[in-house]
Amino acid sequence: MSTSLRLYDNYTRSLRAFEPLQPGAVDLYACGPTVYDYQHIGNFRTFLFEDILKRVLEWNGYRVRHVMNITDVGHLTSDADTGEDKMEKGARRTGRTAWEIAELYTTAFIDDMQRLNIEPPTVLCRATDHIAEQIEFIADIEKNGYTYRTSDGIYFDTSKQPDYGYLARLDKAGLDAGRRVDLGEKRSATDFALWKFSPPGEKRQMEWPSPWGVGFPGWHIECSAMAQKYLGDYFDIHCGGEDHIPVHHTNEIAQTEARVGTRLANFWMHGYFLLANDAKMAKSAGEFLRIQALIDRGYDPLAYRYLCLTAHYRSQLNFTWEALDAAAIGLDRMRRAVHALPAGGEPDRLYVERFTGVVNDDLNVPKALAIAWEVLRGDLSDRADTRATLLAFDRIFGLGLEAWRPPVETVPEAVNALAAARAAARVAKQWAEADRLRAELHAAGWEMEDRGDGYLLRRR
Repeated sequence: MSTSLRLYDNYTRSLRAFEPLQPGAVDLYACGPTVYDYQHIGNFRTFLFEDILKRVLEWNGYRVRHVMNITDVGHLTSDADTGEDKMEKGARRTGRTAWEIAELYTTAFIDDMQRLNIEPPTVLCRATDHIAEQIEFIADIEKNGYTYRTSDGIYFDTSKQPDYGYLARLDKAGLDAGRRVDLGEKRSATDFALWKFSPPGEKRQMEWPSPWGVGFPGWHIECSAMAQKYLGDYFDIHCGGEDHIPVHHTNEIAQTEARVGTRLANFWMHGYFLLANDAKMAKSAGEFLRIQALIDRGYDPLAYRYLCLTAHYRSQLNFTWEALDAAAIGLDRMRRAVHALPAGGEPDRLYVERFTGVVNDDLNVPKALAIAWEVLRGDLSDRADTRATLLAFDRIFGLGLEAWRPPVETVPEAVNALAAARAAARVAKQWAEADRLRAELHAAGWEMEDRGDGYLLRRR
């Protein structure tokens, strides 16, 4: 079996062998959160996919430079550059300033990343810290003849690029024909804002001077500017959610082509949606689940990580509480089984080769998880090697198997007394009495596991 890494590139719509642009190193950019609210578990499915990608790259021996942005300004409620700025809207909803909610929700995002054991990016960059880079980027696009001015901003003229929309395979002519009535001053339906002017007579919380007037950057320009600043004109991989394909990533490519003549990244990879009741989970729907909501219902956040491992990143995953229950049970069984194994072994070479083959086949983590369960069923004769093999696999899974310890239970005095009486009955070979006492323990919600050195009590 070949173990060379292959990844699906949405730009070419093909599975391609991955070769880094620079030997031994990979540059990776991932679109981060818009911090006008908490991130929901659907957002985190995308961030988990990107974490798995990073871990697989590291598994293959690459040094990964991972850049992620924080969108804390300039993201309107519509991808068409209309509606209300999300930061301003969030500020009004919470009674805080836009700057305060940006800090609040950025901190919450980082905390949730840690709860899910997502490796932190090498660089976490905020849009508001890179206004100068965005202005410089827009100025270069303007100099190259790709912009025009309207009463509300500076726009990118997509008619200047014959291949505009190639990533999404957009029917640009069809979009224009269907949107003539609401174009306003835009020349084409696909044209987009690079810089928006602050409305006359209105003082925004987040606005900056520019060569074109006081205002704020468009959403798409921030990622192009920060990706180029930290990773250069052309780097290895750009990631995001599948909803970024038709607008955000399409426009990032257009901007970068207009400035430096590249499509920004060699591979464009996208995670698919998490569905709730077969519908896309979104904040705009008014109801969404946070990681904290799972914790409040008694779930370990890593049970959600485990659930995401059970579906390929390019397939949609339908979230149900029943599915999360099954994931929590699977995680608990895996943790307890690994914990019970002795240390000191070595990862099994043949299993590691099989595992590498499937994770290198476009991150086929569900198959990798199946191999882990195969190992756990006892196919290896050396139990210490079983543990070492599973801990090696966990470099990809990220379930924290090595650090996990069984929760310390406070056993009620009455339960301890029943257990002690049952142990004494067994020593006296009073089997009927021992069975009766075990039944009482079961009725009280406890399991008694007999061991050579005594017994172990745990909740059923």
